[in-house]
Amino acid sequence: MRPVRSLNPLRHLVWPAALLAVALTALLSLAVGTRAVPPSAVVDALLHGGSSPDALVVRSLRVPRTEIGLVAGAALGVAGAALQAVTRNPLADPGILGLSQGAAAGVVLAIAFGLANGFSGYVWYAFAGAVLAACVVYGIAARGRGGASPVKLALAGTALAAMTAGATTVVLTSSSATLDQFRFWQVGALGGRDAGTVVRMLPFFVVGAVLVFGCARGLDALALGDETARALGHRVAVVRGVAAAGATLLTAAAVSAAGPIAFVGLAVPHVARRVTGGGYRGVLPLSALLGGALLVGADVVGRVVRAPAEVPAGVMTALVGVPVLVFLVRRKGGVG
Repeated sequence: MRPVRSLNPLRHLVWPAALLAVALTALLSLAVGTRAVPPSAVVDALLHGGSSPDALVVRSLRVPRTEIGLVAGAALGVAGAALQAVTRNPLADPGILGLSQGAAAGVVLAIAFGLANGFSGYVWYAFAGAVLAACVVYGIAARGRGGASPVKLALAGTALAAMTAGATTVVLTSSSATLDQFRFWQVGALGGRDAGTVVRMLPFFVVGAVLVFGCARGLDALALGDETARALGHRVAVVRGVAAAGATLLTAAAVSAAGPIAFVGLAVPHVARRVTGGGYRGVLPLSALLGGALLVGADVVGRVVRAPAEVPAGVMTALVGVPVLVFLVRRKGGVG
C-alpha cells in the first residue's frame, strides 16, 4: 500500500484534535451511563478518591471500562495498520490472520471443559487461541517458494478462520450451556471487566506496540514492493514477520479483553493515512489515538441509545464500520 498524500490544509491540527478526541471520549465514558456523574465529580473522584456513590461508580466500574476501551482500541488500530502493510491489502483487518476466530475457539474450549468462568478467566485462553492461530497461519504461508507472501498469508488466514469457525460452531451447537456463556463474550463489549483485565493485557500491548513501531520504516518500504524494499536495504521477511508478530500480540490482547470488535482495525488506519499524508511513523501513532477514541466513543453511544439498557461496543462499531467499508470499496480510485 502506497503512502497517501494528505490534501488537508489543516493537517497540523490533526494531532491536537486526536488528543482532544481521546480526552473527551474518556471523560464522557467516566460520566455517562445509567447513573450520570457530573464532570466535576468525575475529576474529584480521580484526584481525591472518596467513598460517595459517584466516586465508587467512577473508580470501580468506569475507570477499568475506559482503560480497556482505550488500550483495546489503540491495539486494534495499530494492528490493522500493520497488517494492511504486511499483506498489502487495503481491506485487511486484525481478523485476516484468523486471530479473532482463534481467540473465539480458545474461549469456547475453556467454557466447554470448565477451565474458565467469567471474562477475567477468558483472557488467557482467548490470547492463547489467537497466538496459536497466527503461528499456524504464518507456518503454512511460509512454506514453499517465496515464503510468507501477502497473498499466501491472506489465503492461509481465510482458510484457517473458516475451519476454526466451523469447529467452534460444532461445539456450540452441541452444548447450550457453552453457547449461553459464549454469546456474551462474542458480541464484543467493555462492561463487566475489572482492573485486573487491564493489568493482564497491558504487557502484551506494550511488547506488540514496540515490535510494530520498530518496523515503521520497513513498513514504508514494503508499501513500495518487496523488490524495492530489498534494494533499500530492508530484510523483507524479517520486517514482515516482526510486524505480523507485533500485530498478533496487539490483536490478541484486545480480543482477549474485549471480545471480537469489528471494523476498528479496518477503518481507523485509512482515516489516519488520509489525514497524515505521510508514512507509517505518523500513521501508527495516529491509528492508536483514533482507535482508542473510536472504541470508547462507540461504548458511550451504546449506553445512551437504549438507556437504561446498553448496546455492546462491538455492535456499535459494526454499525459505524459497515458504511465506512462500503465507502472504501466504492470510492473512485480504490482504497488506501
